[in-house]
Amino acid sequence: MLLSHLETLNILSTPVWVVSVHNQQILFANTAARKLAGNSLLGPLRNGQFSVQSLQPLESYLPHLQKGDQVIEIWTIHKEGRAFPLSCRLSLAQFGLQEPVIVFEGTHTSAANVPAPGSFLSEARPYRRDQSGFYERFFQTNTAPMLLIDPANNGQIVDANLAATRFYGYTRDEMCMRHTWEINAMGQDVLPVMHEIARLPGGHKPLTFVHKLADGNLRHVQTYAGPVDVDGVRLMLCIIHDITEQKRLEQELEHAALRDPLTGLGNRRQFMQLVENARTQNLQRTHNFSLMLVDADHFKAINDQHGHNKGDEALVLLARTLETGIRESDTVFRWGGEEFLILLPLTGLEGALHVAETLRFAVEGFVHPDLPSMTVSVGVVQYETGEDFTRLFKRVDDALYRAKTSGRNQVQAG
Repeated sequence: MLLSHLETLNILSTPVWVVSVHNQQILFANTAARKLAGNSLLGPLRNGQFSVQSLQPLESYLPHLQKGDQVIEIWTIHKEGRAFPLSCRLSLAQFGLQEPVIVFEGTHTSAANVPAPGSFLSEARPYRRDQSGFYERFFQTNTAPMLLIDPANNGQIVDANLAATRFYGYTRDEMCMRHTWEINAMGQDVLPVMHEIARLPGGHKPLTFVHKLADGNLRHVQTYAGPVDVDGVRLMLCIIHDITEQKRLEQELEHAALRDPLTGLGNRRQFMQLVENARTQNLQRTHNFSLMLVDADHFKAINDQHGHNKGDEALVLLARTLETGIRESDTVFRWGGEEFLILLPLTGLEGALHVAETLRFAVEGFVHPDLPSMTVSVGVVQYETGEDFTRLFKRVDDALYRAKTSGRNQVQAG
């Protein structure tokens, strides 16, 4: 049913991608999208050298899209050995699914039409400040940092208001000796992005960048940039909003959401995110890894005999023992209850079994005067090319089940 709904998008000449909000994967790309970007995955498109968005998690867009706000992202397209930016307009759709999806509709952009850094020459007459003009008075008295930029001259900053000079730490004249790429952490990669922004319709949700101040500090900013005509000179007005504190809080919340509060280990959500990032950004690493599922034996008896507080202390101790026993490249996650999942990158089954046996022995031999002794059962599997995570996890879960039903305190391969 879903495919029949989406096939109609192939008649469009504009590239369209349909993306799942839940797992942030491309569900469908129409013919124009595949012609433009091939079978590119979502990660490289949204996180390439020219990529810019308002918000990183797709689910954060939902309330804005539901209200009808205009949301734009700029993606990085790789074609014929060259990378270039592509503006995409976002919208919500259902397509007969239980959960809404986000449709990314790209503008028609050719890599040949993207100017290279340093190739812009302004033919318009230069901008001159008019101290008595209405625009100048409005510009200078606004409390938001504002810059006037000449896109046709390498992003030259031609004017900055008082709020901008205070924010960046330069004088007005010093600001006007700089280009946008000198204050943007993207460097000269921001130039083709700037020209893409100059063609966007007004009123869209501001895009997020990292800007450099005079003292070298970096600040997260949301910028709204739109074309403006000042006395016959066509420029871009850029309004800057400092969101560094907001970003810090978001990162703290995201960090908390990805950690198990008891043990401090990464949780199931972090594991799934890590696997998805590896799959979309570095496929080679996912072709050779192993998984280990560790379960504390008879843990219910520990809770029943010693109380839940001691049970929690035992879980923390087990987490630290596993962390100490793994290699530097491996990662331990608390999967749930008394189960722990260990990811072993670039590791075959034989190597993973050796690590598992080392961990099993370390847990068995650890003695703490205030805590009961513990043993663990371990299931180990190596990833098989092409299998999805559901099948992979079933295999490691089955291996753990065999370890427990065969007497516990042992390692079984799947």
